[in-house]
Amino acid sequence: MSTDDARGRPGPADPAPVRCTVFVRGLVQGVGFRWWTRARALELGLAGWARNTADGRVEVVAEGPRAAVERLVGLLREDPPEASSWSAAGRPGRVTSVSAPLWAEAKGESGFRER
Repeated sequence: MSTDDARGRPGPADPAPVRCTVFVRGLVQGVGFRWWTRARALELGLAGWARNTADGRVEVVAEGPRAAVERLVGLLREDPPEASSWSAAGRPGRVTSVSAPLWAEAKGESGFRER
């Protein structure tokens, strides 16, 4: 297993699925942001969910190959979305920040849901 640090966390080339949680702030509720996130996650072959939180953020939990999860987190962070980016060009709302990813072992999620 390749690792990216001494604590044994999976490295980018590790094929084992990982779980990542991020919180997205900005104008991200009531604008189709969770739907957009779900569509991008499914295109990347990821499982998990996106849900609104009481404080106005969206929590995104994604499981799958680390490279695909990192790509989703990158798409969430694009601000403004690059006009040439096929997947971020139509992102609804306005993202002001994305939390640092919280990495964990995959729990075996299936499908990607809007909660």
